[in-house]
Amino acid sequence: MNFKDIIKEIETIAPLSGAAKWDNSGVQVATTVEDIDCLAVCLDPTINSLKKASACGAKMVLSHHPVTLEPRFLNSLDRYQEVISFLLKNNIFLYAAHTSLDVNFNGPASWLVEELGLQDCDVIEEVFVDGIPGKYGFGRIGSFFKEITCVDLLNNLKPWINVATARAIGVFPKKIKKVAFCPGSGGVYSEEAFKKHADIFITGDIKYHSALDSPLPVLDVGHFCLEEEMMRRMARVLEKKLLDVKVMFIDGYDPIQELNVIKN
Repeated sequence: MNFKDIIKEIETIAPLSGAAKWDNSGVQVATTVEDIDCLAVCLDPTINSLKKASACGAKMVLSHHPVTLEPRFLNSLDRYQEVISFLLKNNIFLYAAHTSLDVNFNGPASWLVEELGLQDCDVIEEVFVDGIPGKYGFGRIGSFFKEITCVDLLNNLKPWINVATARAIGVFPKKIKKVAFCPGSGGVYSEEAFKKHADIFITGDIKYHSALDSPLPVLDVGHFCLEEEMMRRMARVLEKKLLDVKVMFIDGYDPIQELNVIKN
């Protein structure tokens, strides 16, 4: 399948016009390969993920995170240079669907809505996308059918998050009805979630001063887990759309580990 047709399918799910202005979604590294028969999907375009993709015969990689947010010279022998060098030497095309994927309300970024069984769902901050119908925006908010306890919420989340590395911010309510969440680093949306009457906000990478100023309780589950599952589901969506292409998911690695790994 021609790489342009693959990009077209990706962008029906992750429209570039919906990406944040500061973002770098889209083509990261172009190559001379036009026909793609194997597409690898991953969260981060790390050298390990790219080597796994190459070993499986993938000539195109779709990552969530861009290889860089701003253009850079290849003037240092660092991880960025290593990744770019590997892609060029192996003629592997790299495309990133970052905030362009986050905004699709009916896309993989909303997977936790389904798993938690939330109802009456909406985005936290709406985004308007030109030419493509549907609802778009950052973050999600919805309600349980009836109030649940914090313990119930954690039990529902256990299959998807590492409770041992999660952080609780603020005083958690005894009962929870309305939940807001934003995969990745979504601390900037806690104020909007509060205005929409969320009882708790689930996201990752909350900074110290953001935690001090948060108007509602936050469960910081880290940057990795929610987005890793999102990209796993993105691979499944593309597998159904790209019938002439082998779509494979490359498992990522959470750089933030439990303290007990030091003992092992």
